[in-house]
Amino acid sequence: MTRSAPPGGGVSAAGVGVTRLDRVEQTPGPAGPPLTPRTAVVWSVLRAELDRRPAAELTVLDVGGGTGGFAVPLARAGHRVTVVDASPDALAALSRRAAEAGVAGRVRAVQGDADALAGLIEPASVDLVLCHAVLEVVDEPAPVVSALAGVLRPGGAASVLVAGRAAAVLGRAMNGHLDVAATLAADPVGTAGERDTLRRRFDVEGAAALLAAAGLTVEEIHGVRVLADLLPAAVADGQAAALVELERTLAAQPPWRDVAAQLHLFARRPA
Repeated sequence: MTRSAPPGGGVSAAGVGVTRLDRVEQTPGPAGPPLTPRTAVVWSVLRAELDRRPAAELTVLDVGGGTGGFAVPLARAGHRVTVVDASPDALAALSRRAAEAGVAGRVRAVQGDADALAGLIEPASVDLVLCHAVLEVVDEPAPVVSALAGVLRPGGAASVLVAGRAAAVLGRAMNGHLDVAATLAADPVGTAGERDTLRRRFDVEGAAALLAAAGLTVEEIHGVRVLADLLPAAVADGQAAALVELERTLAAQPPWRDVAAQLHLFARRPA
């Protein structure tokens, strides 16, 4: 079973041309993805992947996709999206959101856990799979990643977003919780004990090795929320556009990438 996962998003912004998804991003309101430090970097990577097949209608799977923050914009961009999530309330909100956006026919909601993915989705049937803020809450991440790889068609891609271990240690220490920071740093899977809301956290090497063990080739790794969680709210809110651009600049650069709140890995099943 999975625990409730926090919302997530984010990977780097190499210059890419304007696509249908870019126009969706510029649309205000709940139908369009906001350009925030939590999502902007991820959308840049996804745009680049969509640009590889600009005329294609892709089959997309969003594992733990909740209310459709990624699914609905992808559907509006012309793709067919299945969202697998354990929460019936989240899926009901997804269906309403898709209907309001005029893409109800392109979005399918499936209730289920990420742990049971292999029994919910046909093998080798998906072009792009999203798995954001899921692997840190499932019982065992390796079988889930193996299932992600199994549902991808050869040449298909996976967008995987996980909680970063280093950021958790730094955040606790900066807030004066040195004992919790020490526990997180010493724990083999980067958790602070039974009261921790996450079962594990990742570093770059561990996350990449997990995907590689499932037969996926990691093509890009970026940090998400490198600085956003460390800044005073007045700075983050008052200079939002500048913060997004700085996050994009730092996202792919060690050591900044490695201390981000989340790590985004973009991987591919070999053709």
